[in-house]
Amino acid sequence: MSRWHRVHLGVTYAFLYLPILVLMVLSFNKAGLPTAWSGFSVEWYGKLFANPKIQQAAFNSLVVALVSTLISTALGTALALGVERSRPSTVREALMFAPMIIPDIVLAIALLSFYTLLKFSLGLHSIILAHVVFNIAFVTAVVRARLKGFDWSLTEVSRDLGAGAFATFRHITFPLILPSVIAAALLAFTLSVDEFIIAYFTAGAGPSSTTLPMQIYAMIRFGVTPEINAMATIVMAVAFIALFTAQRLNKGHVPGM
Repeated sequence: MSRWHRVHLGVTYAFLYLPILVLMVLSFNKAGLPTAWSGFSVEWYGKLFANPKIQQAAFNSLVVALVSTLISTALGTALALGVERSRPSTVREALMFAPMIIPDIVLAIALLSFYTLLKFSLGLHSIILAHVVFNIAFVTAVVRARLKGFDWSLTEVSRDLGAGAFATFRHITFPLILPSVIAAALLAFTLSVDEFIIAYFTAGAGPSSTTLPMQIYAMIRFGVTPEINAMATIVMAVAFIALFTAQRLNKGHVPGM
């Protein structure tokens, strides 16, 4: 890599991550002001965990993320397996990945209109279903990347030896694609925890269906405080850990295995 490329890469990383680093440092700021540094303190993390509204919002986000991840991972994996064994179709590919391309605000309005048409009540359950719709395409994309190098002759041998379709999937297919399934689940969990627009449009009224990003938005309208910085730091740490783990799992892919 040339010197110019190193400089360009360094400037790009600084532009992307320097604001995040500043936010994380200010979350340990002893002063009540968000920008004036007066010493190191973890006081704001203590206040954050003692805040009942944040506790409720964090619990809601965890429920939404876990349930939507389980559903979208199961459906997305099944969809990836079915698509890879079927004849290629441009139309099907476009429809399958549409939720990844459509702007969040458009998808959120469409889901809200659909719920209204069905007279479907809003709450955590409506957010979960909306996140499943949003996450399935991402799960399918990750699992399909693994299946591109999958040796389907292994499943054919299993069937020839008398194993049924479920036994073949359980003992051959699933163990081989498991790293990509876990990576897809971690990605879906991260997207669900961080997602705001779709949750904002499809949530019910009151704190019982307020997720953590929605709570952050409600708090930040009155100004940025070290407490908000602390909450954002925790959310970003969880997201980075999940994405890093997903990337490491995807690197473990061996073509033909």
